[in-house]
Amino acid sequence: MEPNYLVLLGIVIVIIEFALKLDAILIIIVSAVATALVGGIGVDGFLTTLGTSFVSNRSMAIFIIVLLVTGTLERNGLKIAAAQLIGKVKNATPGMVIALYGVMRLVFAAFNVSFGGVAGFVRPVIMPMAVGAIEASGREPNDEYVEELKGMASGIENVAWFFGQVLFVGTAGALLVQSTLKPLGYDVELLRMAIIEIPVAVIAVAVTAVYYIIKDARLRKKYYGAPATPAPAADAVAVNGKEA
Repeated sequence: MEPNYLVLLGIVIVIIEFALKLDAILIIIVSAVATALVGGIGVDGFLTTLGTSFVSNRSMAIFIIVLLVTGTLERNGLKIAAAQLIGKVKNATPGMVIALYGVMRLVFAAFNVSFGGVAGFVRPVIMPMAVGAIEASGREPNDEYVEELKGMASGIENVAWFFGQVLFVGTAGALLVQSTLKPLGYDVELLRMAIIEIPVAVIAVAVTAVYYIIKDARLRKKYYGAPATPAPAADAVAVNGKEA
């Protein structure tokens, strides 16, 4: 029996629609429906599969709730509020915002607290704060620079969550590491593994944060040049019709 390559249509739809920067949720829905139809399971089979998967992964409900709450807040001015907040911080830079977020993300990850990741927090909160830091310095956000910041913010999210989640005993990541090492002859206790992971996680986030701060400084110099130095204020004193 020859493979049905039409089921790959969903992947093609995702690639095209992401390239066109369309709505992410709409992309996933259209791709899923198209895959279900060309795969021959129909609408009923699609809904059944969706419901079964949802029940089997009930923890995803928390993620969905976070997205709904974040979307509601974003629609009611979350981005504006985040940008205004960072605008009040003197000498704040996008690199500093991203680095501080990495530290905060690591702390929350150590307690297995996730609040949406890139979609639920980085995009609606951290990126507006990073852009607000640019505007607070009196500059207009450069599109290429902002795209670089998006990659940096997403990168530190991944690093902090990847290393931080193992700090909490009993998470899926910790259990995966334990189950992987056991057949190799290493019977590792979860608590001991979490303790050993602490310096690894701290160093990983610290190195990433410093790297992004340095990279941000280079990008600002590239796109905006050297920081402008304010001219010294001088009082003009007229003496016999001349300025002294």
